[in-house]
Amino acid sequence: MSPLRRSQDPRRVGATTCVGCAQWPVEAAERSHRRVTTRVPAGGFAAGSAQYRRILSVLALGGLANFALIYFVQPLLPQFARSFEVPEGVTGAALSAATVAMMVGLLLAGPLGDVIGRVWVMAGSLAVSGVFTIACAMAPTWEVFLTFRAVSGLALAGLPAMALAYLREKLDNAAHPKANALYIAGTAMGGALGRLAPGPLSELGGWQVSAYVLGVLSVVIGAVVAFALPLDRPGGTDIRLHDVLFGTFGVLRNTQVALLCALGLAAMAVFVGAYNAVSLRLEAPPFSMGSESAVVYLAYPVGILAPAVFRRVADRVGRALVVVLGLVAMGAVVGVTTPVSVAGVLIGLGMLTFAFMGTHAILSGWVVDRAHRLGLSAAKASSAYLVFYYAGSSLSGTLSTHLWSAFGWGSVVVWSAGVVVAGLLCAVSVMLLQRRG
Repeated sequence: MSPLRRSQDPRRVGATTCVGCAQWPVEAAERSHRRVTTRVPAGGFAAGSAQYRRILSVLALGGLANFALIYFVQPLLPQFARSFEVPEGVTGAALSAATVAMMVGLLLAGPLGDVIGRVWVMAGSLAVSGVFTIACAMAPTWEVFLTFRAVSGLALAGLPAMALAYLREKLDNAAHPKANALYIAGTAMGGALGRLAPGPLSELGGWQVSAYVLGVLSVVIGAVVAFALPLDRPGGTDIRLHDVLFGTFGVLRNTQVALLCALGLAAMAVFVGAYNAVSLRLEAPPFSMGSESAVVYLAYPVGILAPAVFRRVADRVGRALVVVLGLVAMGAVVGVTTPVSVAGVLIGLGMLTFAFMGTHAILSGWVVDRAHRLGLSAAKASSAYLVFYYAGSSLSGTLSTHLWSAFGWGSVVVWSAGVVVAGLLCAVSVMLLQRRG
């Protein structure tokens, strides 16, 4: 693969060309800066300013669309089985195809954002993933559907990887924690929308209606991102194959960043493992709820308020202690769901969602802030965190269902407790490193 090099034409400073290829879109991105007249203050936009409110509202919308596209397939799995005439056991690939592809996309997003700019990556992410979600509704076979979902997932990685880095770079230090919490709340709303909206929408004309509506929504919000956000100038660095494949993991050389990424994996592993296993548990005796087990998703909106609450507590006692409390709460709450009671399960899942969303909000902001203060790439740190985050989802989501099938709910509780203990060790290590530093 030929490296990209700077153009030597003085009339096109900052443009990047590829040997034997078309011009890289950096030039177009830099020309587009002429439409943005607002200059970013040296310390970043302050909380309450017009630009602060615009950035936050647009990124919250982007997070909502992004997470809705990821998870809208989850409640539709039985419909996929009927529509494509495939066994219900294989329909889980509708979600895993996207999340596995996202992990690949996250490796590319950090280096790409450093070259062509955060805003263009975020806008392109929403537009491309929206188009391929619409294409999913027209897929003639299950294999084509999964291919479109994988491409959509690859594109979906762009927004979450760039959003946290963009917030850290555009807002001042005092404004960043609150902004990060509000962005995570937007993603929680997207997760809730993606799980709750497909049911009513599918009543209008099948699962395809959900894909059409959410796909169009994503494309529209992608256009809003492109035209409403202040553009960031590309870093002007060259893209090389080694940087694309391994550059994201370079930030893990810093021990604190690596530990924070591991904490993200632990939190997500407990959360997804419990949700996946409890869905199967409610369908089995003594609950025997069948399709009514979708009631578990009613617990999800409880987490929308968690990022703001956890941020306020962190302002008082510090991030590390809040993360420790969040992990302990998650482990304890999984045990709360053990009694045979639908109400108890719902209450436990609501508490679990609240604890997870709050912990994730603190960790995701902490890792980009730590990288920023150390002079590392915030975009690559965000990408690395999300790679670990989705790795925890993939690992625990699969393992927990096998544990449930083989040993029952008690094994899921034990697994969750073990992950929490590992997470607590990472959190204590971060606290010790901070004291030494």
